[in-house]
Amino acid sequence: MTVTHRLTRIAFGLSFGLAFACAQAATTVTVASFPSFDEAVKAAIPLYKKAHPDVEIKLVSLAFGDHHNAMTTALATGTNLPDVMAVEVGFIGKFAESGGLEDLSKAPYSAMQYQNKFAKFTFPQATGGVGNVAAMPADIGPGALFYRKDLLEKAGISEGDLTKSWDSFLESGKKLKAASGTYLLSNAVDLKDIYIRTGLKDGEGIYFDSKGKVLVNSPRFAKAFELAKAARTAGLDAKIAAWSPEWSEGFKRNQVATQMMGAWLAGHFAQWLAPNTKGNWRSAQLPNGGFASWGGSFYAIPKAAANKKEAWEFIKFMTLNKDMQIEAFRKLDAFPALIEAQNDPFLDQPIEFLGGQKARQLWKVAADKIPAVAVDKFDGTAQDIVNAELDKVLEQNKDIKTALADAQTQIEKRVRRKK
Repeated sequence: MTVTHRLTRIAFGLSFGLAFACAQAATTVTVASFPSFDEAVKAAIPLYKKAHPDVEIKLVSLAFGDHHNAMTTALATGTNLPDVMAVEVGFIGKFAESGGLEDLSKAPYSAMQYQNKFAKFTFPQATGGVGNVAAMPADIGPGALFYRKDLLEKAGISEGDLTKSWDSFLESGKKLKAASGTYLLSNAVDLKDIYIRTGLKDGEGIYFDSKGKVLVNSPRFAKAFELAKAARTAGLDAKIAAWSPEWSEGFKRNQVATQMMGAWLAGHFAQWLAPNTKGNWRSAQLPNGGFASWGGSFYAIPKAAANKKEAWEFIKFMTLNKDMQIEAFRKLDAFPALIEAQNDPFLDQPIEFLGGQKARQLWKVAADKIPAVAVDKFDGTAQDIVNAELDKVLEQNKDIKTALADAQTQIEKRVRRKK
């Protein structure tokens, strides 16, 4: 072999080695998410890069509805799927039922070994009602009552008046409306949504029991409908749909005095919903001593993902790393699902938007008391039908007993057709 040939082979070997190294370094994990949950990924990218220099994280973010619609289509067709999929809790059942997500309870993931590290109600949510672990919990939504302290004080209403009981809550709304014309609620539907989630025990479901029996035609739903109807009849709600432009405007213009949702709403208020109302809001526990989960975000791996191993490592970083959980908490006010992060001193810091209130301590109390509610894969179907019947009660004065009986029948028929 001549010197020229030898040098050529060495050069080729070096080139091949460099090409292989570049290929190794070019592993790109695509993460599909939605605002403002995507902020956690943005915060994680430089931190993850330091620990994993051979992995690039590519974030693809769409509006909440567009993201979940796109993921629904991608799972149905098996195309255009990311490596890591962000999923809001309300969509887990639908996505899990599609069969397009990895079962994280099985090797090589073995997610069940981490169950005790998370709030007890998160893993039942993560099954989507199909028995598999379809996703890993990232943040949770302890139900909270947010209220405008300034507006209520002008009407002579205290926090205790709001939270003592549901009847007291509505009476406070009447007093508020009479004093200033301000609405107590953006929409009476909120009362139903919160009430049906309170008072449950571990293992109980919202719409179905453990054997799949529909629970809608029951005293719990009847009371929820009655509360919503009472609020609408008394003119206490602005009839504004959540997440609409009118919803945000209602808060910005001091037209709505309370909102019941997950604790994460504080971050939304401060960042984009009503930043001009800084210092006027406070957080409290739900009325009548109730505790409920409202929302929560998860990460899943599609079966057709190209980089499952790297995707799982990134998900573990986002969900099991205390520092990353706290960083997301700082960025989003998204309450961490990881128990270790829930015990961090950060929870003791005052929240400027809430007038310096140490509200995270309240949310921690709620998180500890929220039951591990069972999830059914037909929860989404039941929710749509119940909402349609409640709309008839509120808009067309349909009898509540009849509405619930009709909802029960429709859900049972729909479930039979899908099985």
